[in-house]
Amino acid sequence: MADKLQQNAVVSNKKLSASDERDHCDDVIVAKKPTKHHLIWDDPAAALANARHEFGEHGGVNMSIEASATFTVMDPEILSRMFAGELGPDRDFFIYSRHFNPTVLNLGRLMAALEGTEAAYCTSSGMSAIASVMLQLCSSGDHVVASRSLYGGTHALLTHFLPRTSNITTSFADIRDFDMVNEAIVEGKTKVLYFESISNPTLTVSNIPELCRIAHEKGVTVVVDNTFAPMVLSPARLGADVVVHSISKYISGGADVIAGAVCGPASLVNSMMDLRQGALMLLGPTMNAKVAFELSERLPHLSLRMKEHCNRALIFATRMTNLGLKVIYPGLENHPDNALLKSMANKDYGYGGILCLDMGTEERANRLMNVLQNCTQFGFMAVSLGYYETLMSCSGSSTSSEMNNQEKELAGISPGLVRMSVGYNGTLEQKWTQLEKALSEMQ
Repeated sequence: MADKLQQNAVVSNKKLSASDERDHCDDVIVAKKPTKHHLIWDDPAAALANARHEFGEHGGVNMSIEASATFTVMDPEILSRMFAGELGPDRDFFIYSRHFNPTVLNLGRLMAALEGTEAAYCTSSGMSAIASVMLQLCSSGDHVVASRSLYGGTHALLTHFLPRTSNITTSFADIRDFDMVNEAIVEGKTKVLYFESISNPTLTVSNIPELCRIAHEKGVTVVVDNTFAPMVLSPARLGADVVVHSISKYISGGADVIAGAVCGPASLVNSMMDLRQGALMLLGPTMNAKVAFELSERLPHLSLRMKEHCNRALIFATRMTNLGLKVIYPGLENHPDNALLKSMANKDYGYGGILCLDMGTEERANRLMNVLQNCTQFGFMAVSLGYYETLMSCSGSSTSSEMNNQEKELAGISPGLVRMSVGYNGTLEQKWTQLEKALSEMQ
């Protein structure tokens, strides 16, 4: 009965009456297989544009914000039917915003369209999305195989928190070494293969189709963090089962909200909302409806922003390489994953908006960032990414500081690695002049 209450995280394109018992399968936002009612869009911008548009209460072109925590009913029998699972958000019946909120639900529809999945649920942070997925897919005693190169917070979750609190252990592998990944998977015990589409901060590109093949042959669920590459890569279309995001980054674009998303099969999202066993329902990482509204207004121009982030990153990476600097960027021909990324990337979106500059030592890295911010105004020393200004951080002593020296070495994170999230504010040549001036100051 509890399962029924969570019906259709991907809900219908029409408001339905309580008595309407028709099949809703034709109303799924993104179908896995083409039907006479649906087209499969390879371009994520096209898929977004094809998603349901939610109008405002009085016909406004923008949807209304449903800021209520709880929802009223006109008939007392309706409430019991909702808790019995007979009526739900697929028919515009809502109970409580920790369960489903109309505004947040609409953002979930858009995220599902973006990633080409059946469903999506938006959360209060990227880490809450990751942690909830892992706790839903794994039980005490289960095992995870993960990439050595991960965001520091995720690495800490898998290395320290989950083993201590839930007896869920993780083996880390070089994600480029398929034999190592295959050997690390223990059939019957390993439940999840976890990696980032483009790794933070080393910019290793994961071979998503091949890793999915290895995992699926052993019955393992593949979870991919696509925070670094929205629009650029579509992991679900390449075989991944679940895609997670920190929406705080590129999708927000404003460095002003914290948010996350879980994109995957409707069965998974619904199970995560189960009253008795659902990680999202019981842990409650609820997104605020006002935040969901703001994010839904930013998604339509994500494609334009990503193209400019990626365009500038490639130009800066190329020019810095020509100056003899040690640059890591998967769009460069000398990057070991360049051909792989080109084979998987969505057309015309580039190769990511992050580049890394290896200055050798933390001292030199800090000196460069100081000059870039305080002398030439090229960017800001700050963590995170996807902002319209360029953001810079020395990864080893900041966003990867949760890892010990050996773990950082295995991940390929050098002490002087400067991660740059390339912004699009100002003109390209203006920003390049500022960067050149800083490099001259360094000499």
